This record gives sequence, C-alpha cells and structure tokens, in this order.
Amino acid sequence: MFTILSNLRLVPRWERSGVSGTSIFAESCGEFVRHLRSSDLVVVNGLELTLRLCELFTVAPWLRRPLVAVDVVLRKPDTVKSWFSAQATRYLLRNVDYFLHYFRDLSGYEKYFGISPERSEYVPFKPNLRYRVESKPNPEGEYVLCLGYSMRDYETFFGAVGTLGYPSAIAAPDFAELRRHHSRFARSLNEVPANVRLLPDDGSQESLVRMLQGARLAVIPILKSSLCASGIGIYLNSMLLGKCVLVSCGPGASDVLTDQALLFEPEDAQDLAVAIQRAWNDEELRESTAARGHAYALSLGGEPELCERVLEAAVLWYAQRTSCRDAMTAGIQLKSSSHRTIAQTTETLIP
Repeated sequence: MFTILSNLRLVPRWERSGVSGTSIFAESCGEFVRHLRSSDLVVVNGLELTLRLCELFTVAPWLRRPLVAVDVVLRKPDTVKSWFSAQATRYLLRNVDYFLHYFRDLSGYEKYFGISPERSEYVPFKPNLRYRVESKPNPEGEYVLCLGYSMRDYETFFGAVGTLGYPSAIAAPDFAELRRHHSRFARSLNEVPANVRLLPDDGSQESLVRMLQGARLAVIPILKSSLCASGIGIYLNSMLLGKCVLVSCGPGASDVLTDQALLFEPEDAQDLAVAIQRAWNDEELRESTAARGHAYALSLGGEPELCERVLEAAVLWYAQRTSCRDAMTAGIQLKSSSHRTIAQTTETLIP
C-alpha cells in the first residue's frame, strides 16, 4: 500500500491519479523520522520542518524519501548575513524533489534559491475563514482598512489615505510582529494621519471578522521585495466577507488574480490613492469587484479542499515521476538487450 507521510491533515485513505494509498500524520521532525521507513512519499507544509528534513537527508541519505514541500516562504536576502543564510538554504533545498506554491511568479525563488518552474507547481490557496463565518457580498462599510503583518507596506498606505482624507483604519499594531515579518511601519502612532483610526485587535478570529465587516475597502499593500504570496490569506478572507480588495502587484496577486481585485503598483502611494478614490466613489466598480472576489473565494473552499488539491498534485507528480523512471529503466534494458543481440549476431557472422 502506498503511504504518504505529512504534517497536513490529508484523508487517511485515498485514491488519486490511478494510485491508492494511506496517509500518516506527523507534526515534529522526530515523528517524521519514526515513520520514514514505512513511507513512500513525504509531503511537508512550511519552511522550518522542510529544512530540518533536508538536513536529515543530507547527513543520513539512507533515510531519504521523495520530498514534496508546500508553502515554503522565503525572503529576499538584503544583508551580507541574510545572503549567506540564503546560500545555505539553497543548498539544503536541493533535497526537495518538488515544490507546491500559492503563487506563479517564481523569478525571485529561482534567482536566489534555485527553485525553478520545472520543480514547482501552483496550487490555489483558501480563505481561512471559510466554513467559520457566514459570507455574502457586502461592499459597504465605514472605512478604508489596511491589515496584516507579512511584508506589509504601511507607509505607502499612510501616504495614500493621508492625501485623500477618507475615513481609514488599521489594527492596533504589534511592532514586534511587524519587524519579525519584515513589514514597513516607520512612524510612531502620533505620526499616523489624523483620518486613520486604530481598531482593537486581540488576534482572534472575531476581531478579524469585526474589522473586515466594517470596511468599505480592504487594502493589502505589499513591499516590492516580497518573493512569494504575502497577504494572500487576508485578501481571500476580505473577498470571502464580500469586500472590494485592493492589492499590490506581485507574486500571489497579479500572477494569480484577474478582475477579482483592483491592483496597484507596490510602494507607489499616488497609484494607490487613485485606486482608492476610484473604488470609494464608483459604486458599480466597488460592487462588481467585490462580487467577483466573493465568488472566487467561495470557489476555493477551505482547509479540506486545499488538502485535496495538495494531495492530488503530490500523487500526480509522484505517479508521473515513477512512470518516467520505469520508462527510462525499460529503455536502458532494451538498449542492453539490443547490444547483446548485435554482439551475438556479429559472433555468428564472423567466427
């Protein structure tokens, strides 16, 4: 029986792409080690555990199994220290056979980490609030909202809404989290534009829903240096709750979305201000964009559907890989057989 070892909640028994098998759930590296010998394929979600398994396979290659890595979040190296760290990461990630990403534009990943399109596949993400809250198109609200921590560009948001004067809002910031996630929030709270209010946020789902429900527009400004799908969770949750979304061009946005959101140039406060003004004043544009975004978010399902997409992609890749290897092996055997036949014929003709 074909067995997949994963830290994702894949279905226990499955049949996909002509292959049937079972799944084993593991969370820690130690649990993975205990089950490796009885597994045929390893599917790992997240960078930290992926790197730990890559280290293990480097020092103990006899434990190695085909490895599919999901949602490996990498940052562009911008210091000497981070450049050396990126080289070490690039070396370890050679042990990954296949990557599943929530974005299509791999130019940064290929340049800095050697992760090419040939080793990768795009898998659509999902709104985290799916099945947890009631969702319907709701393009009206009180303010222009900016949310999130990962690679957020609050300075561009402040520059845009500060010139417009529309009522705007952000979640009460956790500056340690903003720094940890490489966001840009360079001013003190006393320097935030007067039309931007701080919304209470205890980090709960209820706080997120409350803030989004009060928004007329949801703005996700991402830094130019982002290499992956920063902000995708927030923009999908915003769409699910029926909001008109404005998001920076870049991986995970302009390479995935078409008319489900309004796109603007990253780190360009003037371009963002124009987009906000259009969406705030144009009811038809706001409602139609919100409706398309809502339909898109609904179509993605939730956690079960995402796990299904990951399982399908991983099994299909493995099946194709195995077929290619079998074909190559058969070709080599055929070639050897042909050589033997030619040799035997030559010996017969030339005693």
